[in-house]
Amino acid sequence: KLQLALGGAGTWDEIVALVAEAVADAEPGTWILGRGWHQSKWLESPVPSVEGLPTHHDLSAVSPENPVLLGHASGHMAFANARAMELAGIDETTPDPDGGEIVRDVDGQPTGALRETAESLVARLRGESLEWNHARQVVRLAGEECLAKGITSFQDAGSSFGLIDLYRRMADEGELPLRLWVMVRESNEAMAEGLSRYRMIDRADGFLTVRGIKRSIDGALGAHGAWLLDPYEDMPQSTGLNTTSLDVMEETARLAREHDFQFCVHAIGDRANRETLDLFERVLAGDRTRRWRVEHAQHLHPDDVPRFAELGVIASMQAVHCTSDGPWVPDRLGEHRSAEGAYVWRDLIDSGAVVTNGTDAPVEDVDPLASLHASVSRRMANGEVFHEDQRMTREEALRSYTIDAAYAAFEEESKGSLEVGKLADLTVLSRDIMTVPEDEIPGARVVYTIVGGRVAYSQPGPPSPGG
Repeated sequence: KLQLALGGAGTWDEIVALVAEAVADAEPGTWILGRGWHQSKWLESPVPSVEGLPTHHDLSAVSPENPVLLGHASGHMAFANARAMELAGIDETTPDPDGGEIVRDVDGQPTGALRETAESLVARLRGESLEWNHARQVVRLAGEECLAKGITSFQDAGSSFGLIDLYRRMADEGELPLRLWVMVRESNEAMAEGLSRYRMIDRADGFLTVRGIKRSIDGALGAHGAWLLDPYEDMPQSTGLNTTSLDVMEETARLAREHDFQFCVHAIGDRANRETLDLFERVLAGDRTRRWRVEHAQHLHPDDVPRFAELGVIASMQAVHCTSDGPWVPDRLGEHRSAEGAYVWRDLIDSGAVVTNGTDAPVEDVDPLASLHASVSRRMANGEVFHEDQRMTREEALRSYTIDAAYAAFEEESKGSLEVGKLADLTVLSRDIMTVPEDEIPGARVVYTIVGGRVAYSQPGPPSPGG
């Protein structure tokens, strides 16, 4: 385990107890890291709290010498203890960074919650750059998990040039477990110098492609960081955060166009999506061939739905977010905005847009069947359906994970369907997910994952019953 898994914790007290156990086994001064907590999924609210979030005092009490940083499930907020904030120099005088917020109590003292770019004030101290061989092992383990879930190609939503160097070496040495399509996440200055050297298509027999650039224009709804046109229902003083300035976004877009990279923008809130579409429209100037992408496209104003098809912009969505987040989305947006603009993939498809699917791992489990099931059912864990009028058909859901996802990467000529001349990448399941009862789709198991005609994963033991 590289960090504590906090997704199963039902309360803040449980998380504090997990950290206390980790501290007992750690050397003084070493970092305690975790990820996966979500305050809207806890069984009870923490006491004391600020904006529904805990304060650091209980966490600091169990870990006075070890700095602690616990990432939110969304990846857009983190929680630090007193020692971590001390090392980062965060106190009542520290200004909020651009695109971020240090959450404070009524006395102006930091609570430990760090929204969006404020997380980097602490995260940059972790010394998390992995030694080369360790990094290789991490890539292998992640690849093995993907293969076990039936994934033959993975779209990496943002890697540094250094990590791409590792991917390139592993690809050239035949060590990548599955095919990677990578977006670059670097400063504009670094990309202006390096993009021409790092663009690669189908390197190492199609195992590595680098042709996208990733930027985030806002944060996540769960952390109140999604950038909205109107204030949050449960935080009326806020419309969220613009995490990357529009000037920087414009410069990145022009770099992407100049170097023939796809621009892939994380946009969750309706304001974020509108600003992104406006930017694409300005920079592309009528060119619909670039296949630029909006990653997530979760909450849209109805006026912006038809613009995806009109501009040739791909809605790169993750259906499992709908069923995972659905129970608390109305708390953030209210019932009206939830109904008319939240996870509206039916409206996007009907308007002519290309909609792709994914899981946003590690925000959600990498298992594609959970997201495919969410696409067609929109059924949440509590049994309720989140606006059933937006459901996909099974064929549409399958396309969103196969041929349409390949199209979104300029790979539809080699991937995405079983045709003569295409790559022999396929997944064999224990059930026919196109015909089984809808609620049995998640129960299908991966029997074989085949990459390039080679069995890269096979189900241990005898085939499951009914397969």
